[in-house]
Amino acid sequence: MEERLQKFLADCGIASRRRSEDLIRQGLVAVNGSVVTEMGQKIDPDKDEVTFRGQKVTAEQPLTTVMINKPAGYVTTAHDQFARPCVTDLVDMPGLRLYPVGRLDYQTTGLLLLTNDGELTNYLTHPGHHIPKTYEAKLKGAIGEKELGQLRNGVLLDDGYRTSPAQVELVLKAKDYSRIRITIYEGKNHQVRRMAKAVGFPVLKLKRIQEGPLKLGNLKEGQYRILSDSEIQSLKSED
Repeated sequence: MEERLQKFLADCGIASRRRSEDLIRQGLVAVNGSVVTEMGQKIDPDKDEVTFRGQKVTAEQPLTTVMINKPAGYVTTAHDQFARPCVTDLVDMPGLRLYPVGRLDYQTTGLLLLTNDGELTNYLTHPGHHIPKTYEAKLKGAIGEKELGQLRNGVLLDDGYRTSPAQVELVLKAKDYSRIRITIYEGKNHQVRRMAKAVGFPVLKLKRIQEGPLKLGNLKEGQYRILSDSEIQSLKSED
């Protein structure tokens, strides 16, 4: 039975369906030896050979999702053009191609999911689902109630976008720094850092501790664990 090429790639765990479309446009996917760059291509998985970056794509991988505690100094990609360490380097699971779900910037640590489940990736990254993400942030300076209120109500970012209301808790306030716990429901690029900067208290350290119902817990930096079926189901029912 024929199916769209981007759906086949997503089902094989290469990337989400939308990201698979980008990979096709970039000329990284070939069908029966011919590079495909246009949308609309259909393939028969039983007859056609699909390759990604020259490697044959098959649907034989078991669907697997892991939670990793990302250390600072790793990029949230499967490959990096500057040869920097990638989060996928931390997962030793031969035969599986796992890809990050969303991003954490280079210096941010904490909870990150890697999976070959294209459906799960698409669900968690879809902007309409508003999956909550909670961070612990160390800020430069002693933040006040005024600024905390601004973060809770939404702030104007440097590109003119106004953020949605967030949950913000003051954890500690010292003379030179503050610690807050903040939960956001959208995924703008570097959002927490930009929100903190907008109210005058730049982020010194940032760690994601929860995504949807999943908590990082005491998983150590650089370590990972495989999610159970019930945990994956709880993610897919989060809305």
